[in-house]
Amino acid sequence: MRRNTIVVPCGNRYIGGQHPITIQSMTTTDTRDVKATIKQIQSLEVAGCDIVRVAVPNMEAAKVLGQIKSKISIPIVADIHFDYRLALESINQGVDGLRLNPGNIGNKDRVREVVKKAKEKDIKIRIGVNAGSLEKSLLEKYGRPTAEAMVESALTHVKILEDMEFSNIVISLKASDIHLTVDAYRLIASRVNYPLHLGITEAGTIWGGTIKSSIGIGALLLSGIGDTIRVSLTGDPVEEVKVGKEILKSLGIAKNEITIISCPTCGRCQINLINLAKEIEEKVKDIKKPIKLAIMGCAVNGPGEAKDADIGIAGGIDSALLFKKGKIIKKVSEKEIVKVLMEEIENM
Repeated sequence: MRRNTIVVPCGNRYIGGQHPITIQSMTTTDTRDVKATIKQIQSLEVAGCDIVRVAVPNMEAAKVLGQIKSKISIPIVADIHFDYRLALESINQGVDGLRLNPGNIGNKDRVREVVKKAKEKDIKIRIGVNAGSLEKSLLEKYGRPTAEAMVESALTHVKILEDMEFSNIVISLKASDIHLTVDAYRLIASRVNYPLHLGITEAGTIWGGTIKSSIGIGALLLSGIGDTIRVSLTGDPVEEVKVGKEILKSLGIAKNEITIISCPTCGRCQINLINLAKEIEEKVKDIKKPIKLAIMGCAVNGPGEAKDADIGIAGGIDSALLFKKGKIIKKVSEKEIVKVLMEEIENM
């Protein structure tokens, strides 16, 4: 059972409650390079990104956010550190959310200015706590980064906003250590009712980071914790979105997607299953249908083991059996497998 939180608006998306879990990413371009940033965001949109975050390190970057927003379709969040004026200008430019920690942008008067403008525009603020940048006082209190220290840091920032009657809050508690991250999210989930943004920070390269993120984010989602996710990878941010989508599909959370199951192959397989699976995966990646598709190497783990699949193939000698819900429909030659399968999927 998914944890039921308050609902926070973010442009044309909603975070929390029972709204769909959104996938986020962050641009790697220099935000001041408007053309490059728009191009990257548009590629993220095509990949399935729901919300995008951009770095706002200076006023020049803040002042071009409106130009960027006018050319994209998904909500844009400004990543702000220390300078409240960047937050104010970002809101003026029409962003849909801020990522900032109110305790780090100056005195209460400055925070109040940001909160007032955020209220006027009904935008959300994500409080982001990272284990690697905890306050010195908390490190002295707890001796090291702990889940308790991370939660205390988050709640300190939350209280600043709550004292100003602001509740469009999303919280993230990220560490590069999976255990620490999971413990922190479970603890904060027991303390507040705000939506949670999940992620393993500095997870690593596309290969290693995918594994770490899948374990950490997956464990939390299986516990009913999490309302929006970002897979942090050292690589093309489009890969972050692909992994995020696959995590949600694997957990049965993404409903309008084709889910592929395929066997690892063995000595019984007499068709080129590896290449076949790759080709089919590429062809169906943009199809929005809630279909479970099986690509199996032989009759042993074909219609039987994959009988709950909506449609699938089981390899034979230079051929394959086409089946639906475990029932064999017909036999097709190996060179016709992809064509026949795609025709069947299109008609479903």
